[in-house]
Amino acid sequence: MKHDAARGELLEGAARYLLIRHDSLMGLFQRMDEPARSEALAAFAASVAEHGGRSAESYRAENPDRLLPVVAEKASQLGWGSWTFALEGEAIVLTVQNSPFAQGFGSSSHAVCAPIAGMLQAVASMLFGAAAVASESSCAASGGDACVFRARKR
Repeated sequence: MKHDAARGELLEGAARYLLIRHDSLMGLFQRMDEPARSEALAAFAASVAEHGGRSAESYRAENPDRLLPVVAEKASQLGWGSWTFALEGEAIVLTVQNSPFAQGFGSSSHAVCAPIAGMLQAVASMLFGAAAVASESSCAASGGDACVFRARKR
């Protein structure tokens, strides 16, 4: 990451990042009523799959054999929690400890870590060489010990 103080930018290569409080971001979703909340979280996941997928593609281009470890390392560096990937049959399982999205949202009756699902979808699509779907099966915001995601071919 490179911080350009004169321009007020935080960059990783050509990708611009910004820092925002996790509770400020997730408070937006918390204030929404259903079904708008679920629709907005799904749109957030799709946006991360598209735009975050470009970052993952650059990581893969740099080191194709280490995509999952590099994505886990970058997630930690960006404050997205501690990521652990596992392969289970034809699925990729991602366990996230300390998700800023769950923590920023607070207690919830449903999963709220849509951006992580979006990133997993992008990464899984690269690894499978075909479109993938990802979903959150357990969320710390709804009482889980960690946030758990599964991705499989579409």
